Parts: sequence; structure tokens; C-alpha cells
Amino acid sequence: LLYAMESDKSESVYILNAPELRTEMDIDMLEGNPAGLKLLRESLKKVQITAGESQEGSNVFVVFGASGDLAKKKIYPTLWALYRDNLLPKDTKIFGYARSKMTVAQLREKCVNTVKAKEGDEKLLDEFWSSNSYVAGSYDTKRDFELLDQEMKSVEKGKNNRLFYLALPPSVFKPVTSMLKEACMAEKGWTRVIVEKPFGKDSDSSADLSNHLQKLFKEDQLYRIDHYLGKEMVQNLISLRFGNMIFGPTWNRDSIASVVISFKEPFGTQGRGGYFDEFGIIRDVMQNHLLQILCLAAMEKPVTTSPDDIRDEKVKVLKAVEELTMDDVVLGQYEGDPNHPEEDGRLGYLDDPTVPAGSTCPTFAAAVLKIKNERWDGVPFILRCGKALNERKAEVRIQYKDVPGDIFNGQTVRNELVIRVQPNESVYAKVMTKTPGMSFTLEETELDLTYNTRYKDARLPEAYERLILDVFVGSQMHFVRSDELAEAWRIFTPLLHKIEADKPDPIKYKYGSRGPKEADLMAEQNDFKYTGRYKWTGPNKL
Repeated sequence: LLYAMESDKSESVYILNAPELRTEMDIDMLEGNPAGLKLLRESLKKVQITAGESQEGSNVFVVFGASGDLAKKKIYPTLWALYRDNLLPKDTKIFGYARSKMTVAQLREKCVNTVKAKEGDEKLLDEFWSSNSYVAGSYDTKRDFELLDQEMKSVEKGKNNRLFYLALPPSVFKPVTSMLKEACMAEKGWTRVIVEKPFGKDSDSSADLSNHLQKLFKEDQLYRIDHYLGKEMVQNLISLRFGNMIFGPTWNRDSIASVVISFKEPFGTQGRGGYFDEFGIIRDVMQNHLLQILCLAAMEKPVTTSPDDIRDEKVKVLKAVEELTMDDVVLGQYEGDPNHPEEDGRLGYLDDPTVPAGSTCPTFAAAVLKIKNERWDGVPFILRCGKALNERKAEVRIQYKDVPGDIFNGQTVRNELVIRVQPNESVYAKVMTKTPGMSFTLEETELDLTYNTRYKDARLPEAYERLILDVFVGSQMHFVRSDELAEAWRIFTPLLHKIEADKPDPIKYKYGSRGPKEADLMAEQNDFKYTGRYKWTGPNKL
């Protein structure tokens, strides 16, 4: 696999808004298959940066916080998957860095349940761990970073590229990035830093961190990623909208009644509520993941698919969104269902021992955003997200207006275009058709593109895989710019401060339900009609 690496001495910082351990089900890394890997490699060849001639050299990937939960559950399994499928650049060495003193063998033991080899790959797994090193040190002592620099130099040759992954709490972002700038920058290649979210808690804290990074790096060297931009169907939004004539003419206020963007999880905090309580569902999911999807669904057509052209249009959309108030939201908190078959389902949020007593932190939120521009004025964008709901699902649902001049005696229901982000990536349009037989009885059916049916041999990379490959390749397509981040916080900060000051009691909803009924009522009041009639059936073989 050929990578077109940048040859200048750029110092790029990639800010990664990675999948939270608290809000996403852990999914085993999918095994590669020859046909799927061929498709993946072909797609990678088209995602190249031509910023100079590629040079022979080495790559070092450093995982800060290597002893932590995120590294164990997400980062090392991803690195192993990329290594196993021969997708990492040649001569990539991996370093773990944390305060805990341990060996690579001990690190491997910590990851024994997450970094696994299928039958026949045991030797390859041994080779993967042989490419790993581990350095123990503090996060604010220059001498420790100088020692890390020496260890990296001992394995580097030629053009030395360095990629640092900060799987760390926000409290150490500043000292770590300062130490990296002072002691660990690559001398002959590029340096890139991936920083985990949360990227601030409101406008002020986010601006403070951004200002700190901008003192160390130029803005055009700062790259922020929301992991949802690494998901296949989110990326497909641009292709669907701007590569198909059938959608463009109706993608506006004249034809669309409402847009619902939802994120649902079927489990609670599972003993990790202490962390969740610091941020809540709005900061954890809505302000970043769902708002990013809104941008792609609502933005105008960019001049090109270049990163800055796309980000320019996303910022324009955000600038047209009004600040949210308490009247625009419904907040909920799950309580246990005594009849639930699983123990977790019988426990409410406040039953989590790590959650402060009497907490009013919402585990469910629904918000109605209004975009004041020519295309979308009057069309509500309804964002919904929650824990302990009835299913695992993330999707965009565009609901069209009622057909004028109904001649079918009220049998018709609204058309919908649904982009399913997870699970079972798919795109389907809900349309009205005549049932077989003599009458003109109508029923709701679908025009369906389900990825695992249409692309049977394609292994869709996990978001983490995409993002790490993006950093190596130098692609900025899925990165969030600082002005985009500032606009996102502008929309939500007044609401978040109001919630924290007044501490309104969230509406209780039962574990395993659809969430508060008030959220459904708010959606209905904002021109979204839910019938519950539609039942999807899998495709039949011809």
C-alpha cells in the first residue's frame, strides 16, 4: 500500500472526538477478508495528500495513557487490526507511555481480551507486540519527555514522522502538549497529535484550550476530528445529497416537513455514571456527534470536496442556527424497570453507586433546532439522544410533507428518507405502493440499500481505523475547524449554563422505553408524524 506522506516539516495536531466507552457498545473488531481489504486499499489510494515527494523513513505512533481503559478497549485493538491487515505504513513502531511502570508483556496481558488473534494469526500477533515499546513517565516533567524522545530516536531512520495519541483526561492536555512541543517534535518529518474529547465544557473552556494549542501550533496545523465523521454512512451523506439529481430538488423547506437525527443506546451507565454525570448526554452526544450530522445534512453544496470548502459550508449552517433555550428541549433520566429480565435494566441512573445522590443530570435529551436561512427556514431539526432506551440505533430521518390533493382516502403516509448510521448501515426510502390484487389499497414499503447485502465482501472499517489512517495519510476531510467548534458551543452553552444553574428535574422514563412521552409530543408539535405502522422486512433472493 502506497502512502503519499507530507515531506515538509509540518507540525500538525489532530483533535479526535473518539467513540466514548460510556456511550457506545463495544464491538469486536471485524476480521478482514481478501475482497473487502482489496476494496479498502483501493479507496485508500484515492485519499492521498500530494504535498511533496514521498520519502523513505519511519513512523512512530505513541499512545499516551497506554495503561488506561480507552487504550485497552479501542486504541490497541485498532492498531492491531490495521497491522494485521497490512494497512499501517511500513516501519511503524508503537510506543506506550503512561505513569504506570510496566513492561510490554504486562501491557499485552492487560489487552488479552481485546487484542486477539484468530486461528493462524498467532505469529502475526507476536510480531505486532514485538513492534511495541513502553516508556513510563509523568505528564508534566520535561526530562521524562526528553527520555521518550531518545527512545524514539533509537528506532527511527531517515525521515521520521511522529504521531502522538493523547488518550488522557482533559486536565493534562495542556502540560502534555506543551512538553511535546518542547521535547518531542520530529526533526525531519511531520508531527501530529490526536487529542481525545471532551474538548471543553462550554464556549469559554473550549476557547481556552484552543488558544493554548494555537500558541503552540498554527491554525492550519490543527486538526479536530469528531469520530462520527469517520462512520461510513455519515460520510455518505455528501455523496447522496450532491451526487444524485433525485434528491437535490426536494432537499429544502418546500418539500421537507422535518428532520430527525437520533442516537439511541439500549443500556445504562453500567457503573460508569460518575464520569457521565460530569458531562451529561448533551455534551456527550448532542453537541458534537448529532450536530456534525446536522451540518452535513443541511449545508449548501461546497465548491469542491476539499476540506476547507466543506468546512466553510458547515460553519455557515451553524451560524444560521439560533441559540437553544429551555423551551426548545425535553430532558429525561431513566429509572429502573422492576420487570426487566436483566439486572442492569432493573437499576435506574440514580442507583449507579458512582452517581452523586439526587443528581439531576439528564440521560436523555431532545432538542429542536431552527436554521434561519433560505433553504431551511421553518423546518425543525429534531435532535434526540439517550441511554437505556429500547434499541441501539443512530440515524437521520428526513420526513417529507403530505401529498397535496389526496385521492386515496387518507391511506397515504409521509415519505421518508432514512440514513442508518448504525447498526446495519443502510439507506432506504419509505414510499407508498399498491398492494397486489384488484383494489387500490396502499401500503408503505421501501427502496432499500443495505450495505451488508449490496456490498457483501466489503469490510467497512471502524471509525477508529478510518481516523488513524486519515492521520497517517494526511487527509483533512473529516476534521473540525476551530471556528466550527466555537459556533457549536455558541448554540449550546447558554442552555447548558441554564441547566446547571437551575437544575431542573428531568422527566423520568422507564429503562428500555422510547424515552419520555413529552419528547414524542414535542416532535409531533414540530411537524414530525410517527405512525408506527411501518415494518421492515429483509430483501428476498431473486
